[in-house]
Amino acid sequence: MGDDDVRQALRRHWAASDANDFATEHEIYRADAVLEYPQSGERIRHRANIEASRVAQPSAKRFTVRRMLGGGDLWISELVMTYDQQPFYVISIMEFEGGEVIRETQYFGDPFEPGPSRAQWVERME
Repeated sequence: MGDDDVRQALRRHWAASDANDFATEHEIYRADAVLEYPQSGERIRHRANIEASRVAQPSAKRFTVRRMLGGGDLWISELVMTYDQQPFYVISIMEFEGGEVIRETQYFGDPFEPGPSRAQWVERME
């Protein structure tokens, strides 16, 4: 699987995530994939369990992909994930093997107010 194929698979994955199309969202994972959330100390093993954990989540969620970077077997997606209309900034690191994700690690960051000490150099992002 080439980089263009992986990039297309990631686009499909994140579009399905945004649409709450759980079946399509989880096609990218190998059956024995592992998902880790280091900030909460959680590790979920196996595609079926990863999908079940997301289906069970009560929050309304949306995904906006800011960018995807990578090559070969390592890809990073920078996202804005909105839970119940509150944005969280997310980095997803996916490791591929044989065209499927074998490990994903997601890091979450809350938004914060800009510091006044750097205001003269800042351009606001939307």
